[in-house]
Formats: sequence, C-alpha cells, structure tokens
Amino acid sequence: MTSQNRLASADIYRGFVMLLMMAEILHFGDVSKALPNSSFWAFLGHHQDHVEWVGCALHDLIQPSFSFLVGVVLPYSVASRLNKGGSFNHAFLHTLKRSFILIALGIFLRSQYKTQTYFTFEDTLSQIGLGYTVLFLLAFRSQKVQIIALITILIGYWLAFALYPLPDANFNYTHAGITKDWEYNLSGFAAHWNKNTNLAWAFDRWFLNLFPREKPFLFNGGGYSTLSFIPTLGTMILGLLAGNIFQSTISAQEKLKRFLILGVSGLVLGIALDALGICPNVKRIWTPTWVIFSGGWCFLLLAFFYWVIDIKQSTDAYFLKVIGMNSIAAYCIADGLGVYISKSLKIHLGENYASILGDPYQTLIHGGLMLLIYWLILNWLYKKKIFIRI
Repeated sequence: MTSQNRLASADIYRGFVMLLMMAEILHFGDVSKALPNSSFWAFLGHHQDHVEWVGCALHDLIQPSFSFLVGVVLPYSVASRLNKGGSFNHAFLHTLKRSFILIALGIFLRSQYKTQTYFTFEDTLSQIGLGYTVLFLLAFRSQKVQIIALITILIGYWLAFALYPLPDANFNYTHAGITKDWEYNLSGFAAHWNKNTNLAWAFDRWFLNLFPREKPFLFNGGGYSTLSFIPTLGTMILGLLAGNIFQSTISAQEKLKRFLILGVSGLVLGIALDALGICPNVKRIWTPTWVIFSGGWCFLLLAFFYWVIDIKQSTDAYFLKVIGMNSIAAYCIADGLGVYISKSLKIHLGENYASILGDPYQTLIHGGLMLLIYWLILNWLYKKKIFIRI
C-alpha cells in the first residue's frame, strides 16, 4: 500500500490483533488460578487462551484475523507495485521470496532454545507463507474465480477429512498423545475431526519425519497441523474479497453494510454447520466451519475498525497504530526477545519485584512491564520510520 492510499483501519485492526498476541505475557489465566473465586479473572483467563477443541475464545481469533488481513491488503500491495512500474513477473518473484521468508522465519522462531532446527509449519507465519503465493495468483483473477477457489477449498478439505477412516479397535491412542475417552473427543460423524486421529495428523506423521529431528514426530500436543495452511488460504481469500470491496467504487456506507452482512452470515452459517453435525468448529485444525465462523468475526471486526477509523476519522488509535504498522517486528520482538527481557527485568529489579500488589498479581505486573517495553521499542521504530517489511 502506498502511503497516500493506506487503509488506516487495516493497520489499527492489525495492531489490535498483535496487541492480543503480545498480551499473552499478562497471564490472566495464572491470576485466575490464584483467585479461583473471581469470575472476572476467570472470564479474562478464558479469553486469553485457546479453547481445548470445539468452540471459540477471543484468543482464537488472533491467527484468523492476521491471516484475513493479509488478504485485505494484498490488492493494495499489488496495485502499488504495478503502479511503480513493476511487472507481473517481478511481483511474482517477490511473492515467492516473501513466502519463503515467512516460512523460514516461522521455523527460526520455533527453533529457539532447541538443539537443532525444529521443522514445524503450523505457526501463523509459516501457514501464511505456505498459501501466500496461491493467494497472490488469485488476486489477478476475477472475483468469481476467487469465490470458486474458496468453495473448492472448503468442500475439498471437508471431504478429505470425512473420508479418512476413523481409528479402529487396535489404534494406539498413546502414540497420538490422547486417550480414547478424552473429554473433548467428538462422537459419530464428527469424530473424523478429533484430535490427532485425523487426516492432517496422519499427514504430519509422514511429512514432518522427512526432516532431521531430535526424535521421530508422533503428534503435536495441541493438535495443530501443517495442512491447516489449506483452509487458512480460505481465510486469506475471504480477506481478499474484503479487499475487493474496499477497492470498489461503492460508497463507504455500502461497504460497511456489506461487511456487516457477510460477518453476520458467517457466524450464522458457522454455528449451523457445527450444530447440525456437518462439520465441527475447530480452530486448531482449521476446519471449514472455522473458516466460515472466524471469517464472520473478521468481517465484523473489520467493519468496526473501518467505521471508527476510516469513516468517523478517529485519531485516538496511536497506541494500536504503532503496533499495526510494524506487525512483523512486533511478532519477532514478542517471540524472540520475550525471554531475554523477562530475565533482564528480574536481574535488575529483583526476583520478587512483581509481588508489590500481592502474589496473585505477580504475572500481571511482570507481564505488564514487559508489554510496555515491547510497545516502547515499536514506538521508537515508528518515530524513526523503521518498518520491517518482507
């Protein structure tokens, strides 16, 4: 996006999403455990963590929002490059390079504190990188083609899971990291989307063991998988469709109306697919229902920020703007410097400095100070006009 034609609401929405990600260090869940009778901290703790399997908490919307926004801004990015005289071939090569860097950066950040490179592809950056080139190519096709691609992904991914056989009587659940009677296991047809007994888990048992590893890969403890990049591409296509709406000549109010309609429709359809047993709503393996349901939330959040920032012209979002305009830097700071900053604070302020308000709030005080340092670094980068781009 050019500086003259930058979609401010996308920056602020991205800043909000990255703030939620960085704010994990506040550890509301630990405060809730220390104060078990507090419904307030229980509520905050629930929404600062992923649900175990089916369902959605606020924290679960971070990755789909980040992926969705990649699609939203892509038409602007492509137009900017072509307007500067770049060719399609040049833009395509840049896209391949960006995809590779995103995947490599994801692996690098996940390999910290390991004894060797830890090849994994389920994190946000790698998932986006795996689908980004296809998204770029779709940006040059008609909206009809984009919608057909989205529907093909959703139906095809649903069918692949539905056809994969359920565990038989001899299945070793220990090797899948779960128990047969795990409380979150689904029954009946929905069991095709159970944790670490599904198609994506089986693929990773083969694929991830092609890479050098300390020990053979058996399962991901959270149930996450490489193949989720396929439905994640569906989420990015939803963002691309939103970007098309932004670039259309319709009025701002009509754009807002379309975002609201798409948002509500996504929520209703997603809830219906889950309730009817057609496909469960699981973020960890990014089911087609999750694409639709989380996409609904993404459209509604985009509508909110578009209304506040671009239509109402609010100027009170500097705090989020600093984060949103340097999201890659924010991601790397939180993922790469967190341990160093945490140790440094305890070295210079004392091991128990955070107990000033009492033991239950130690993680809150310590995490809050870390979050402030993250933001101050990003603010310094912003004022120096240093923006990390890939």
